[in-house]
Amino acid sequence: MEIILLTDIAKVGYKNDIVSVKNGYGRNYLIPQGYALLANSSNRKVVEENIRQAAHKAEKMKNEAEEIAAAIGEAEINIPAVVGESGRIFGRVTNTQVADALKAKGFDIDRKKITVEEVKSVGTYDAVIDLHKEVKHTIKINVVPAE
Repeated sequence: MEIILLTDIAKVGYKNDIVSVKNGYGRNYLIPQGYALLANSSNRKVVEENIRQAAHKAEKMKNEAEEIAAAIGEAEINIPAVVGESGRIFGRVTNTQVADALKAKGFDIDRKKITVEEVKSVGTYDAVIDLHKEVKHTIKINVVPAE
């Protein structure tokens, strides 16, 4: 089933994208929740008009995302974690912890836009920040033993 997304949905697509999803997911979740519309001809025309009118606004948002990515640059973040004798951490490093560490450095990034790979021990890992549809930035996370 083809649908038009009304909001950004992780692992599905971005606002105003026309994507194919399974029938049940579209009919039972996305459309009733107001996250999508059925991609018929009239809805496609409305979305095309909205995209045309919002083109300059989208360019501005992309430029802002690129500026944030440039400001973050090659920043490294230290995340303290409780560590056992073998060097493995207890619990896990979450995107909320990364968002809080970025906020401490002066960058207010929504935690939902941060993806952290699985962290099992002390070391350096990558986190991906999805700032815009076309702008993704990778930062280094240093997991250090908590004091």
